[in-house]
Amino acid sequence: GDAIEVKNQITGQASMLPLAGPANRQGRIAGANAAGAEPEEFSGVIGTSVAKIFGLTAACTGLNERTLKKEGIPYQKVYLSPLSHAGYYPGGEPVTMKLLFSPAGRVLGCQCAGREGVDKRIDVIAAIIKKEGTVSDLANLELCYAPPYSSAKDPVNYAGFLAENVISGRSPIRHWEELREETEESRILLDVRTREEYEEGHLGGSIHIPLDELRERIQEIPEEKEIWIYCQVGLRGYLAQRILMQRRKQKVFN
Repeated sequence: GDAIEVKNQITGQASMLPLAGPANRQGRIAGANAAGAEPEEFSGVIGTSVAKIFGLTAACTGLNERTLKKEGIPYQKVYLSPLSHAGYYPGGEPVTMKLLFSPAGRVLGCQCAGREGVDKRIDVIAAIIKKEGTVSDLANLELCYAPPYSSAKDPVNYAGFLAENVISGRSPIRHWEELREETEESRILLDVRTREEYEEGHLGGSIHIPLDELRERIQEIPEEKEIWIYCQVGLRGYLAQRILMQRRKQKVFN
């Protein structure tokens, strides 16, 4: 198990992944086959692991962005930071997730970090990847809910919702690294945070219109360029995007 190459179930390529879970499964299969049971084959690995780092937990499953680029696999990505459980119940902590998926919606990988509930979210997504599931499968999962443990829309569901919005075109997105590829002549940066947040730090050259003032001040935004909206974590950017997409013909990205 730990001393051999194994097939990556997503890429189909040989890989080195010395993890206890796959190694034990290989041992069980080898033992059963040697003892004359119905022949069984090891299906491969997807790479699911977790680590405790002081008070934080970091976990991942499937492929990361570096591997996807190396293998030349087309992908898209979304980031989100929902609370580990319902916000009105004390003790909720942000769970920061990065979901990777194919343009058609197949889930390719996920990385997650936080103080609470990280491992169970990765375990759920790992099960979907193992069955070659899609972001719609994530969105439609029925997961256990009570305020101390989750939200009515679990972070796993949220990840599926965001990915569906990207694939469908309801919420086109841009990533920070793309700022270096586009010039100010082709796009406008729109900051929709509060004045206090804006004054604490913002991207150079951005227009500042708080979300609550956007409808009344929409005429201040030039119409000939793409609009790239940003906020603190993405929710207000999404709401501003919906407002502008309903009123403008130009391209609007969160």
